[in-house]
Amino acid sequence: MKPFAEKLALLLVAIAASAGAADWTRAGWTLPESGAVREGDVLAFDLAETGTAMATTPIDLSPYAGKCATARIRVAAENLLPGPRRHLGYKFMISFADEASGEMMWPGAPCLVGTFDWRESTIELDLRGRRPGPATLHLGIQDSSGRVRFDLASLEIEEAAPLFPDDDSDAKCVYSPAVATRPVGRGVMLPAGPCREEDFRTLREWGATLARYQMIRGWGTVGGNADTAEYAAWVDSKIDHLLNDVLPWAGKYGIDIVVDLHVAPGGVDESRDMAMLHDARYADAFVEVWRNIARRCKGQPRIWGYDLINEPVQTKPAAPGCDYFSLQARAAKAVREIDPVTPIIVESNMACSPAAFSYLRTLDLPDVIYQVHMYVPTEFTHQGVYGGKPIAYPNAGRGWNRETLGKILAPVRDFQRRHGARIYVGEFSAICWAEGAYRYIADCISLFGEYGWDWTYHAFREWAGWSVEHEGTCHADLHPSPDNPRKRALLEGLNAK
Repeated sequence: MKPFAEKLALLLVAIAASAGAADWTRAGWTLPESGAVREGDVLAFDLAETGTAMATTPIDLSPYAGKCATARIRVAAENLLPGPRRHLGYKFMISFADEASGEMMWPGAPCLVGTFDWRESTIELDLRGRRPGPATLHLGIQDSSGRVRFDLASLEIEEAAPLFPDDDSDAKCVYSPAVATRPVGRGVMLPAGPCREEDFRTLREWGATLARYQMIRGWGTVGGNADTAEYAAWVDSKIDHLLNDVLPWAGKYGIDIVVDLHVAPGGVDESRDMAMLHDARYADAFVEVWRNIARRCKGQPRIWGYDLINEPVQTKPAAPGCDYFSLQARAAKAVREIDPVTPIIVESNMACSPAAFSYLRTLDLPDVIYQVHMYVPTEFTHQGVYGGKPIAYPNAGRGWNRETLGKILAPVRDFQRRHGARIYVGEFSAICWAEGAYRYIADCISLFGEYGWDWTYHAFREWAGWSVEHEGTCHADLHPSPDNPRKRALLEGLNAK
């Protein structure tokens, strides 16, 4: 039986959910030992030095299963500093496990900073295809300092219209014989910095046939790459390396190349949205960069596809014609005017997530490939990267196994079948110290093979935490490893018949 206090807290939450936002003042809030006080209807957090002070209460999300919802609260702050990473600092967040997939979710409001009077802060919840289990609402400060106040009387959650409706089209993808019949590609993400011939020699020995060349700097930086002229010049320098070094080595060792624009002009904003989705200047710069890439790369036989933008994220309405899909469509059409042959790769929303395939549309152009990234359950794949507790895979308690991964990828599989689409898994991985990482990698590769998907592992000679040429127990304990279970799982996948 549940303790009386826990049952009472759940009852109060149910009353709040049915009776109105003001009843959240009566919910069973758990306060930290220090750094937070209750002042009537206001929860106030005050940290003079960097630290964490968080209040929590249970929240019932079951009325919103399979739907979209918005949670909102009024907040004020004084000298609130940003955290060391963009998801840290100000905290208005809900956490829950998706009982449909086993994935742990932490949807949160954009991080606020500085000094400001009362304003509204919102969390957008897209629970389509999800069955949220017991959930917790978090208010406070994490790994930061300053003063922030939350008006509990203003807290409410309500059903909302989805930003993008589900895709119900049966439009069929069109592929030229050259693209439709080419063998499934298997390989890795290339180094973030300059590549070397030795990299390609090693990949040839491993059995790779495909590599994703990432043009990356300042990934995830708020306001990054703001100087569009300088950004375009930097992309030009990466294309120089591609044309002068990477493609000749690729031809020598029999490896095809995905050209991946890994960062967008303007970077991201505080909500993690790409700035170009909300600013026409950056959107136009993005399209022009792709015109230049197509002009310079047209006719290169080793280019497997143009990957328009890595991991788009859109959580709120975009500027006209600039939503995550429409902007990729604009760039694709600009490329097609110059290069009618090279395949184009479109990515799903929410960092190329499998779930976002439920509303991804097809592009009315020939030879378009659709990309997904696979890092689910993130609680397992990224454990220790941004915090979190050690957890193993497979996991009977969480219901995690190969079948679970298939359920997570079901929206992508449905998209593939409905549209006759070619699917490319641009990234998948599990951090090297995760117990059972090799099993996760092997199960992913097994499913990709069953579905006929192309794939590239993340990553090769980038950060050691993802490398199959390294082992370790944490960030501070990473060392070279010529042979380990994760490497064997990858090599077996690269050489599968």
